[in-house]
Amino acid sequence: MKIKVGLIQDSPVFFDKAKTLEKIETLVGKYANQGFHLLVFPESFIPGYPRGFTFGTKVGSRSDQGREMYHRFRENSFDLNGGELKKLESLSRVNNLYLVVGVTEKQNGHGSLYCSMLYISPTEGLLGVHRKIKPTGAERLIWAESDADSLVTFESKIGKLGGLICWENYMPLARMAMYKKGVEIYIAPTADSRESWTATMRHIAMEGRCFVLGCNQYATEDIYPEEYSKLLDGDDSANNCPGGSVIVSPMGEILAGPLFNESGIVSAELNLEDIPKSKLDFDVIGHYSRNDLFKFEVVGQPEMIKEKAHKKTLD
Repeated sequence: MKIKVGLIQDSPVFFDKAKTLEKIETLVGKYANQGFHLLVFPESFIPGYPRGFTFGTKVGSRSDQGREMYHRFRENSFDLNGGELKKLESLSRVNNLYLVVGVTEKQNGHGSLYCSMLYISPTEGLLGVHRKIKPTGAERLIWAESDADSLVTFESKIGKLGGLICWENYMPLARMAMYKKGVEIYIAPTADSRESWTATMRHIAMEGRCFVLGCNQYATEDIYPEEYSKLLDGDDSANNCPGGSVIVSPMGEILAGPLFNESGIVSAELNLEDIPKSKLDFDVIGHYSRNDLFKFEVVGQPEMIKEKAHKKTLD
């Protein structure tokens, strides 16, 4: 089976959920007639990855201005019970393609936020959500940790989908939790634009013998409204993101990208038959697992979710 995938390397309308949803609709519409089966958007594309902001926090103190910024961030975060999910589901259905979208997610009943990845099917709508289990560094200020029930995988019409967000991909046991479910298309939205990230994506592809889709944003300080740009720390290297989206084969070969210093789409055709071929000499959950020596358990991880049968099929 062959499928065409695309990684959208772009910037959101910062801290504006409604306008970012409109931009997603425009971008999907732009590429929908080019034969894609799957489009992926970067980490926290809705309402934007808050690179370079402190939210007024130092050890021992928080500012009123920082609390106001967090409130604005939360107000524009994604609500699974709101109309924004219906918009993405409709967009997926109308264009007959899968969407994986990075969002900051809010939930009713508490004020915490999650860095999440939504999996949306053109026939079944929302398949499920992965929520980051370990925010990195200062991300811990704005995002809560999720549990193993967020280590989700999906058996879809385009292959077995799964993945981790940004530096979760440096967690060996989190990766193993994905491999144990037989993930074939490993999706890694990120905010890491270093060249070393490409090496990480290649390592995961060879380790898991799966296709790896590393999708990053392209962002400069120009995307920030003036009210926020004046709050940046002044370090251009920290505030800008040059991208680096890349697609890697199960043998670690780069199929497309990495794309740097511009917005655009990184695309490739994936032949899923390459996956079993790649396991001739290495299979991390098969003949290389050494179950006589090692025991692996993930407490609370759900079984792979099987997409329901549906009359409508992808071209």
